[in-house]
Amino acid sequence: MLAHGQLALAKGLLIALFDRARAERVQVALICFGGARAELRFGPAVPRWWNERWLEPIGGGGGTPLEAGITRASQLLDAATRRDPARERHLWLFSDGRTTQWPARPRHADHVTVVDCEAANVRLGRCHLLAQAWQGECLDAHALLAPAQ
Repeated sequence: MLAHGQLALAKGLLIALFDRARAERVQVALICFGGARAELRFGPAVPRWWNERWLEPIGGGGGTPLEAGITRASQLLDAATRRDPARERHLWLFSDGRTTQWPARPRHADHVTVVDCEAANVRLGRCHLLAQAWQGECLDAHALLAPAQ
């Protein structure tokens, strides 16, 4: 995610999603994963403000522990289901798809959106494949930034 400004793009989109969650007063959680671990950085809660400290330590550069991140997300989704079974739960995954791990779809994610941050000259298309396998949608990160026509 370091090449081609992909990480900066993902961080910018994440800030926009948190702003939207704050405006709509919906609970969110932020799980960051890199190196060999997954870490809960925020929530689950309704964000009242944005804190750069949540994003600043997010790094990139290969070896993405996607399995650890999705396992942590599954734990949060399971807990949210126990607290409020009627509430819909959405999972947003930001990735360039350059991982060797292929975790199972979290069972309590009602909607899955994979944000494809891949920008390499040779695109592998793994984000689209993962979204398809998880019966979710895949959005191109660059298209999300494009001004509305």
